[in-house]
Amino acid sequence: MKSSSLLSSPCRGRFPFAFAMVALICLLGAAVAWPAGSGLVVGTAAGQLRGVHHHGGGAEFLGIPYAQPPVGDLRWRETAPAAKWAGVRDAKAFGAPCAQPALGDWNKHDAEISKEDCLYLNVITPVWPPKRPLPVMLWIHGGGNLGGTASSALYKDGTLVQHGVVLVTVNYRLGIFGFLAHPELTRESSHHGSGNYGLMDQIAALRWVRENIAKFGGDPGNITVFGQSAGAEDTGLLMASPLSKDQFQRAIAESGSSLNPPIPALADAEKSGQRLAALLNAPASAGAIHYLRGKTSEEIVKVTPSQDPSQPPLVGPDVDGWVIPRSPAEIFATGGEAAIPMIIGTTTREFGMSATPDDLRKMITNAEGDFAIPALSVYGVDNGGSGVMNAMYGSAADQWIADVSFRCPISTQGKWHSAAHHPTYEYEFNHAIPGQEGKGAVHSADLPYIFGFFPKTGNISGKFTALDRQIAGRLETYWSNFAKTGNPNGPTVPNWAEFGSTQTYVQFTQEGRVVTVHTGLRSPQCDLYREVLKQRMYPHQ
Repeated sequence: MKSSSLLSSPCRGRFPFAFAMVALICLLGAAVAWPAGSGLVVGTAAGQLRGVHHHGGGAEFLGIPYAQPPVGDLRWRETAPAAKWAGVRDAKAFGAPCAQPALGDWNKHDAEISKEDCLYLNVITPVWPPKRPLPVMLWIHGGGNLGGTASSALYKDGTLVQHGVVLVTVNYRLGIFGFLAHPELTRESSHHGSGNYGLMDQIAALRWVRENIAKFGGDPGNITVFGQSAGAEDTGLLMASPLSKDQFQRAIAESGSSLNPPIPALADAEKSGQRLAALLNAPASAGAIHYLRGKTSEEIVKVTPSQDPSQPPLVGPDVDGWVIPRSPAEIFATGGEAAIPMIIGTTTREFGMSATPDDLRKMITNAEGDFAIPALSVYGVDNGGSGVMNAMYGSAADQWIADVSFRCPISTQGKWHSAAHHPTYEYEFNHAIPGQEGKGAVHSADLPYIFGFFPKTGNISGKFTALDRQIAGRLETYWSNFAKTGNPNGPTVPNWAEFGSTQTYVQFTQEGRVVTVHTGLRSPQCDLYREVLKQRMYPHQ
């Protein structure tokens, strides 16, 4: 059927003898005009959805339930498929962010409107109706696995999809709701593990995409999982999980690695879960989980302790023996991860840290163990030194925290993935948000350029210019090329060489250039990081 805008075209007829007929057609057209979006109905395995036209062309389907609400007795259980519905369900508005405490200005709004009923995803397409299967990019948002949401204009309203991809963004359980491990939960599980419910949600969303995305114009055989910060960590974990590693074809990890923070063994995660349960006054003996399932999400959120981003998370993924069978570091070091192409990288500054030279010496000494002396030297704080300042990376404290938390875990993951003979591409994003040049390219500064959306408010807003839009177009081209072929290169962008044995990476510079570096990112610091990591992985060698 034609839309009302097309039905109105006969009203422009000029033939006198047909005037009466044209008028009748115009009146009928007005009388039976179809509601906006009436042609945007798609059938899924659970039922029909009605979307709306996307402002940049194509269509968007928002707030799609991919699982049952994880409430009541389904709290802290494996993700259950969405229940079927009758009729046509409107998919015109975001679902709620997953339940979370306010951790700072960055997630204050999300926390205020968050709910435990939150397992929804969004699909944005570049054309409608679909013409041919397009690559799918499945986005996993960041936020420390504690906060944030996929339901944001930052991801939905940019220009990434205009580069010929179907974009899917997914909410998943967070914090204590998504990652609580506890002995009682382990006992009730048929898989003899607990925690990782947020990862199970992501795997369920991936399964939903494979089963349904063809109806939206996506290719279920060409899925790129990509994420930033905790979403990048989770992307690596999905590459390591036997439940998902064969379910997608490409991966992009931005400012996050599954090597850091090291995820605990199940027994250690259970002890952390027992401490969290005690904060909620759960009985120390049997019945703690029954008691906690009787608590409202608001009661649980209120007692969730605040999180210092420079410290290991209070609750997060664990080696449960099922979703994650062993340490992700061991899986990547031995080539057991998904055998797929990967892009991995960081921003220049990530998270900085204020610390005196004495404080930094103490932190390095405590963290680096037997390698403390060379670590103190490489950062210039040995023998009472005040630290080496770097124009690009900041103070010695800024350098150390970003190296051990981001740059070195990320480059190490890339090194191992490349050594397993999988195409690997590394980048460093050095372009600061305009107006924030004094801070450098901090954590999340790359997001406006990946999605082609330039916020006017918030921590990544700025006075963006034509240069910023040029950089965004280039990054979107690299990312979408990679989603299409597993290689970011193409005729309209500078060459991006593979990581290879030389640990080659590219810098996206402040001036908007693409510079190839063949020496390995922060090699002295990251070679030392790898020695420390090797000792921790194999303490008896």
